[in-house]
Amino acid sequence: MFQTFEAQSSAMQGPPRLAALRLLMAKRGVDAFLVPRSDAHQGEYVAARDARLEWLTGFSGSAGFCVVLQHAAGVFVDGRYRVQVRSEIADVYTVVHWPEVQLAQWLKEQMPHGGTLAYDPWLHTVDEISGLRKNLTTISLLPGDNLVDMIWEAQPSAPDAPFTAHPLEYAGESHAAKRARLAADMEHKAAVITLPDSIAWLLNIRGTDIERNPVPQAFAILHDTGRVDLFARPGKANAIGAHLGPDVALHDVADFLAALTQLEGPVRIDPKSCPDIVAAAMRDRHMDIIEGRDPCIMPKARKNPVEIAGAKAAHVRDGTAMVRFLAWLDAQAPKGCLTEIDVVKALEGFRIATNVLRDISFETISGAGPHGAIVHYRVNETTNRAVQSDELLLVDSGGQYDDGTTDITRTIIVGTPTEEHRCCYTRVLQGMIAISRIRFPKGVGGQHLDALARAPLWLAGMDYDHGTGHGVGSYLSVHEGPQGISRRSDVPLEAGMILSNEPGYYREGAFGIRIENLIVVTAAPAIPGADAREMLCFETLTHVPLDRRLIDTALLTGAERDWIDHYHADTLSLLGPLLDDATNAWLTQACAPL
Repeated sequence: MFQTFEAQSSAMQGPPRLAALRLLMAKRGVDAFLVPRSDAHQGEYVAARDARLEWLTGFSGSAGFCVVLQHAAGVFVDGRYRVQVRSEIADVYTVVHWPEVQLAQWLKEQMPHGGTLAYDPWLHTVDEISGLRKNLTTISLLPGDNLVDMIWEAQPSAPDAPFTAHPLEYAGESHAAKRARLAADMEHKAAVITLPDSIAWLLNIRGTDIERNPVPQAFAILHDTGRVDLFARPGKANAIGAHLGPDVALHDVADFLAALTQLEGPVRIDPKSCPDIVAAAMRDRHMDIIEGRDPCIMPKARKNPVEIAGAKAAHVRDGTAMVRFLAWLDAQAPKGCLTEIDVVKALEGFRIATNVLRDISFETISGAGPHGAIVHYRVNETTNRAVQSDELLLVDSGGQYDDGTTDITRTIIVGTPTEEHRCCYTRVLQGMIAISRIRFPKGVGGQHLDALARAPLWLAGMDYDHGTGHGVGSYLSVHEGPQGISRRSDVPLEAGMILSNEPGYYREGAFGIRIENLIVVTAAPAIPGADAREMLCFETLTHVPLDRRLIDTALLTGAERDWIDHYHADTLSLLGPLLDDATNAWLTQACAPL
């Protein structure tokens, strides 16, 4: 098993750890200390050593931060985590609704007479600190040691597993070609790259430093000649020296800051991901710094034909595992003998049976009944709930394969659905269909499409507090920027980008519904008589049946019914020949026309 089920933290640990941190702050003369979720590489997920926010507060979500003062401690979370956080932290912490309440605004209220805000400059980006300095005129920002690390006894060690090469048959382009292509577009001498998935993509390497995300923890400098300096912990890159070749020089990560100060400018940094300490080190030497986007971000987002073919193959493989799982679930759940953990174990077992699963792509979400309303619920031995009759079960999961990363959510009824179940499910499904069917002009960003997925819910006075879609990597991070479908996603969508399509609806204390497929942006077929305008559309990668028992056909338009029937026919045609007779019979019934 990849997934484990022990409780990772306890709210009871929060008060004594908070007291210890406050004692240290008083000794240091610090009025406030900032504790982010992030690590020095600014990825969404962190290694156990860097899980400072969870260790201090008990909050296990993948986004948020804490600010500790002597009289208050705020845990800032967005709409995805406001149900979850209340069950994970002690009442010594105050939940702050972010981004509605900004950090600077909250600090001004808590520190009306000013003071000092200390922070670890490795863990905050240039943009973050710049914004705080601009908005906190009476509060002094103090970069320095990480105070949480100083009180964290038995802090886990840094990951030490070696990096591996990602074969050309999956990458579709050599790292020499990538380096040359990016260098040719550079208008500066060098670019600093700090995001692990950018380095993984650029050099065609992978790692196991972050669970579920096959990325290497490292820093890199790309020169305008195409040469790269790679900085990692000693020994981690030794096994890939031949793969990297003579134009990629290996260095100890301890030498990274010193190497930056030896560069001849101008040097490009991405202020959205570059640690504040990197810019500070170069500014201290009066170096010429240019702020711009990480040069790997957009090329990585636009998957090449080999990566798209790999994604399709991975989704067929993953789809067969999901169908076997759903057929098993339909047979076992009515017996009343399953728990949420049983569901996770069974699904992972079906993926492992493919014999090529490298890892799951995130901790499987198995939320029965009211647990489905916790958007990023993680079942453990304490919270494990029985899968009960006449309740919804939300299962959000994915796999990491050499040729692609998958992410799929299905909501299933066990027993008989209520009319409310069917109405809410159908409105969520209508939103997913709207995104699946849309054609849009080149240059449109995800923020222009997000409302399409919400419109059926809005008409009924409903909504959801997460984005409709996130980018997905190619055997990389399951959450990949900059592409997305949300109110904040202003990056124009381009052919080759892979995204999720996952509207939802959540009734706290009752149920949660989410339906998710992965989609890839592609050129839209021409329409006779249409304007001569370049149009794009989405091709659906995920083929796994929807729960027809939850669909209220009276709410559907004819076009929506046709989409569902065509989707199910394609699913049966694609996966049926790969299944045993019994599972194929189940799939045939599940994919029957409405």
